[in-house]
Amino acid sequence: MSSSDGLQVRSLGAAWGSAPVLTDVDLDVAEGEFVVLMGPNGSGKTTLLRCLVGLETPTTGTISLRGKVLDRIPTHRRGIGMLFQEPALFPHRTVWENVAYGLAVARRPRAEVDRRVADMLELLHLQPLADRAPDALSGGERQRVALARTLAPEPALVLLDEPFASVDAEIRRDLRSAFRRALSATRTAALHVTHDREEGLVLADRVVLLSEGRILQDGPPAKVYAAPASAESARFLGYNVVEEDGGTFAVAPSDVEIRPPGPGTHSGVVTLSGFAGANQLLEISLDDGTGIECRLPIGSRPPTVGETVGVRWGRSVPLPTRAA
Repeated sequence: MSSSDGLQVRSLGAAWGSAPVLTDVDLDVAEGEFVVLMGPNGSGKTTLLRCLVGLETPTTGTISLRGKVLDRIPTHRRGIGMLFQEPALFPHRTVWENVAYGLAVARRPRAEVDRRVADMLELLHLQPLADRAPDALSGGERQRVALARTLAPEPALVLLDEPFASVDAEIRRDLRSAFRRALSATRTAALHVTHDREEGLVLADRVVLLSEGRILQDGPPAKVYAAPASAESARFLGYNVVEEDGGTFAVAPSDVEIRPPGPGTHSGVVTLSGFAGANQLLEISLDDGTGIECRLPIGSRPPTVGETVGVRWGRSVPLPTRAA
C-alpha cells in the first residue's frame, strides 16, 4: 500500500479554548480498511471525527486523504461521508430520493444516479422500501437508508459515530453485520467510533484506543486484547488491574477464582453478586482497596454480599510499570 492511499493523520491537536482535547494524534486508515476508534466518554473520539470532516479546525498537525492535504478543503469537497447516531433522513423524500440526494447535488448524470441508487438499495436489502417515506420505516431501516445515502456518492472514507447506539440489541446485531458487509463490498475505508469494547473488537480490522486525547494503543483486535500496553488500556478492555510481587498485571474477570480466605489468596469482601446471563457477576473489594470483577460459571454457588472471600488468579498479563 503506497503512502498516498487512504487517510493519514499526523501530529493532530485540537482544543476547546485553552483546554486540549486531542494531542499529537497519528492515525492511518488504509483503502478498504475498517478501523474502530474506542475509548471512554470524553476521550476526544467525536472531536477527532469532526476535525477529519472539517467541522472543527485542528490547532496542529495535518490531515491527508488519498495524498491530498485537506486543511483548506471545505467539508462537502473532502470526499468523506459521515453517519451519526441519528440517521437524519429528509422527511419529505422517499427512500429512493434520500439515497439519490448526494448524487443529485453532485450533478451526476441521471443514468448514473439510477444505477448507483439501485446498487445501494440492493446491497442493503432496501428495494421493497424504495417508495416509502422515512416515518414509515423502523429505526434499523432508517439507519440502513442513511448508510446507503452515505455510500452512494462513493466517498473515499466513511466516519461512523456510534451509529448503533440508538437502536435496541436485536436490531443492533443486524445492523452491525449489514454495515460491515456493505463497507466490505464497496471497499470503502471506515473509521467507526464506539465506547462498546465488544462491538469494537468484533467489527474491526484494526483497533485504536484513545483516552484523554491521546492514542494509547493501535493494532489488530486480538493482539491489542491479548497484550494491553498500559493499565489504562487494560481497564478499558475489561481487565482487572492488580499489583502483585512488585509488578502490575492485567487479569481477566473469567480468570479470577474464589476460594476460602487463607494462604495463597488475596482477602476481600463481596460488594455485588448477581446473575448476568451467561455467568454470575461478582464485584469484590480487596483489603488493599483494589476493586476486582469476577465472572463465575452458572451453577456454582456464588458468595453473598458482605461475605469475606479469598481471591486468586491463574493467568495474568504483565503491564509496563511506567503506565501503572
